[in-house]
Amino acid sequence: MSSERIENNTSKEELIIRNHLAGDRTHLANERTLLAYWRTALAFAILGPVIIRFSPTTFVEVLGNIFLVFGVGLVIHGTLRYYKMKKRINKRLN
Repeated sequence: MSSERIENNTSKEELIIRNHLAGDRTHLANERTLLAYWRTALAFAILGPVIIRFSPTTFVEVLGNIFLVFGVGLVIHGTLRYYKMKKRINKRLN
């Protein structure tokens, strides 16, 4: 067997391409996670005012405001997590 081949008959060039593609998949997964956070946050942020609008009791107003604040907090948390993970991914790939 030649010295350019690894144990399982994979060349070094193929491994480099595989690693690069794995990095791309990891970046895409991180972006999908960010979008999931934003989608969930948007649902909470919309649900809060809708609940307040259609049921004007004090308890429901408080609950609606909690949903609204939770939605905003979720956007902030998801965005911070995205950039933290992006930094870690780039550090590992380089």
